[in-house]
Amino acid sequence: MKNDIERILLSKEEIDAKVAELGRQISRDYADKNLLLVGVLKGSVVFMSDLLRQITVPAAIDFMSVSSYGAGTQSSGVVKIIKDLDIPLENYDLLIVEDILDSGLTLHYIMEMMQSRNPRSIRLCTLLNKPERRRAPVTVDYEGFQIPDEFVVGYGLDYAEKYRNLPYIGILKPEIYSK
Repeated sequence: MKNDIERILLSKEEIDAKVAELGRQISRDYADKNLLLVGVLKGSVVFMSDLLRQITVPAAIDFMSVSSYGAGTQSSGVVKIIKDLDIPLENYDLLIVEDILDSGLTLHYIMEMMQSRNPRSIRLCTLLNKPERRRAPVTVDYEGFQIPDEFVVGYGLDYAEKYRNLPYIGILKPEIYSK
């Protein structure tokens, strides 16, 4: 796997420090709230697990799985719900946890759908943000890193279900995904 990485963009140490910082900020902001973290599967699993351990206030969790990429490298813009939430959202302060915000098409759809379920509030936490690729209006409340428009893998992010287990975020060599 390491031979497929062009270069490391964010080290494990950089990611760990940022996740701890985000956890402190979220803990302060949600001290008197009824926090529900919603992870968007599969990419957010590693980030959400680490983030949850850094949050010091009570928090419930749930997951949803959506697809808009297939085996490609860009969102198709068509969002398919594969697994919906198990918890009703009323009376919760919802924090959607995502690995990467790219075009914003998927997250815009998810946030509109969640809003219709009447949570007390909705905010977004993303580890990675690619603002230059934005095609839909999405506001980021908690951001780990802004990154360049490169195809990244590791720390939960994949290409064709591979590379999620890398402890860092790396730029995948173009010849890997251009085959």
